[in-house]
Amino acid sequence: MQLYNSLGQTRQEFVPYSDKIVNMYTCGPTVYHYAHIGNLRTYIMEDVLEKYLRFSGYNVNRVMNITDVGHLSSDADTGEDKMLAGAKREHKGVLEIARFYTDAFFSDCAKLNIKRPDVVEPATNCIDEFIHMISVLLEKGYAYVAGGNVYFDTSKLDNYYVFGNMNEDDLAVGVRDSVEEDVNKRNKTDFVLWFTKSKFEDQELKWESPWGLGYPGWHIECSSISYKHNGEYLDIHCGGIDNAFPHHTNEIAQSESFIGHKWCKYWFHVLHLNDARGKMSKSKGGFLTVSLLESKGYDPLVYRMFCLQSHYRKPLTFTYESLDNTAKAYEKLISRIAGITPDGETDMAKAEELIGKFKEALDNDLNTALGLTALYDVLKADVNGATKLYVIGELDRVLSLNLIREKQESEPQADDNLTAEIEALIQKRTEARAAKDWATADAIRDKLKEMNVTVKDSKDGITWEFNK
Repeated sequence: MQLYNSLGQTRQEFVPYSDKIVNMYTCGPTVYHYAHIGNLRTYIMEDVLEKYLRFSGYNVNRVMNITDVGHLSSDADTGEDKMLAGAKREHKGVLEIARFYTDAFFSDCAKLNIKRPDVVEPATNCIDEFIHMISVLLEKGYAYVAGGNVYFDTSKLDNYYVFGNMNEDDLAVGVRDSVEEDVNKRNKTDFVLWFTKSKFEDQELKWESPWGLGYPGWHIECSSISYKHNGEYLDIHCGGIDNAFPHHTNEIAQSESFIGHKWCKYWFHVLHLNDARGKMSKSKGGFLTVSLLESKGYDPLVYRMFCLQSHYRKPLTFTYESLDNTAKAYEKLISRIAGITPDGETDMAKAEELIGKFKEALDNDLNTALGLTALYDVLKADVNGATKLYVIGELDRVLSLNLIREKQESEPQADDNLTAEIEALIQKRTEARAAKDWATADAIRDKLKEMNVTVKDSKDGITWEFNK
């Protein structure tokens, strides 16, 4: 399997530290609001990666944090805590907000067939772990206390910008907010490990620490939670491309300084989902959610398929027109699969050959677009129905599009009363057409369409059937 590694910016053969288990970490949501579909594109692709690793025979230990404290509105560790902002917005407590939006996030994940990670750890569960890691960094000389806060000293590192060249001028103050420079920092790239009440006296969540009453910085959370559940050696760290700097850069700095050796081998970053305004963002307002798509009549799995049609390392532009096209393709795909008769015995040699083409696509830097092509090739393959259905079921372990469904779901059966109603409508439509009353005929056709009925006119008469 070849994966693009953001650390080094090259495609590399995937070779985990251990042949027994793949340790995988994914940055979880900051639970101050609903996840928008741009966020969820990242989680869909991470889900595909995890499922493909398992499909390929690896054991996986996937860990995800929940940021319920410490994530500020600026990349320069300044501005208001996002959780506090969410609580103020809805006039609720921070933990109440966190519970509600954590549940909402995993509800959206379930609708998109995103598997829940093996470990899900809220930041507020790990205060002792954060304090321990910060204490060790201070003892080793990688951190310092200034103005009541604890900072990581980036000047102690040989190479801070591990993901490539960065523009240091962008870090003089905040990346996202117009904020004043933090005069407590020794270097403008230093970042906060622990905040105290001296700077954030209105913070609802605070804990006692050796440096005073306060709360952790955002970056220390992921390092500590991964160390707690994945250990000293991490195989894959995932996240959106906007987390590469400074969040993931800071994670590497503090994690490797803490443990004393190389930490994570592969960094898997998913590029942005864009709309007409550019990168999708909560800060712009009016962001799209799974619930909004559902309210417009879309199956959430249509959005999953929409994401799978594009490579994770390419920006993806969302429009309703493109989603409509995907919806039609998805409906046709489900219909074609539903029409396969499971005849004959599964030809395992042919099945493995077809599965091999799918694996070839996913081994190529998780190319899900080519993976979908391999799926369509199965439908066209010169093999019996049983073999096709077996292969489709195997591929869907990774794609998770609910491709094989119960027969009655795809082919509803009419009871006697419904049959009589349909045939009565068809008769009225026939009479309207004979009288050239096209408005009535069209209205009846639309009514039948709403009932999921297709009417076919031929020289042999009129027939009807439920849409598959």
